[in-house]
Amino acid sequence: MQTVLIAGGTGLIGLELSKIFIAKGYRVRILSRRKLRSKEMEYFVWDVPNAYLEPNALQGVDHIINLAGANIGAQKWTTSRKKVILDSRVQSTQLLYDEVVKQAIPLKTFITSSAVGYYGSITSSQVFAETDQPANDFLGSVCRQWETASYAFQNSGIRTVQIRTGVVLSKKEGALPKMMQPIQMGLGSVLGSGLQYIPWIHMADIARLYVFALEQESIQGPYNGVAPQAVQNKEFTEILAHQMGKKIWLPAVPAWVLKLALGEMSELALKGSRVSAVKIQAAGFSFQFETLKEALDDLLG
Repeated sequence: MQTVLIAGGTGLIGLELSKIFIAKGYRVRILSRRKLRSKEMEYFVWDVPNAYLEPNALQGVDHIINLAGANIGAQKWTTSRKKVILDSRVQSTQLLYDEVVKQAIPLKTFITSSAVGYYGSITSSQVFAETDQPANDFLGSVCRQWETASYAFQNSGIRTVQIRTGVVLSKKEGALPKMMQPIQMGLGSVLGSGLQYIPWIHMADIARLYVFALEQESIQGPYNGVAPQAVQNKEFTEILAHQMGKKIWLPAVPAWVLKLALGEMSELALKGSRVSAVKIQAAGFSFQFETLKEALDDLLG
């Protein structure tokens, strides 16, 4: 029985991943900031800012998936918040690597989450692929340093994969419930120009993609974790409203309103790139939900 350790495994993706791995016969361990208990998996405590990892957490581990990272949309991007966002990603990766080396763990695979923010907050006709360079803006810089930290595993001969994840759609939490709320109240509207792309992926598919990356030994390096269909904000909003049996009647929210309310973080709502899923499909991965309508039909019934 192989053992997979999921760092930051108590979040949306981590919980879904745990279920899949357990069903497939893996032994699952979770790294969390507080001690939890479960009959199905083991929990170990870590404290990234203080470089602490509970003893024995890595013993017998074959694969590590690092999903750790402060929520980029939880607070305004002040200087201190930006530091938290970056450090939570880079330092967690560094801590795991340092402990793997110190304990001489014969690790087979290291998979780190990354984000489509790697390509920056850009709305254009370009379709970004894994060979494109990182952007020079805040998100591009964070993702570049995040992925660079994982190169330590790669340079040590450990198969390393970076998953540049898009907007994960789940009815439980994340972006979708936040988008649904104003629509449900009859206050839904397009944001800004509505031309910005939302590189999305169904929760089931992103979880399956991580499992695929772990089990397929030919997979290494960066892969985009987005659905094949590119959808702009206006189209996304209209499809979602239709699925909910609602109509969008309010005018678009002006960009200046969001910039005033959110500051630099308004880029998350006002800008967005088209991102390619071709590389992961060419590697043999098959999406269950290729179109937004299929995804919302499944999530919302």
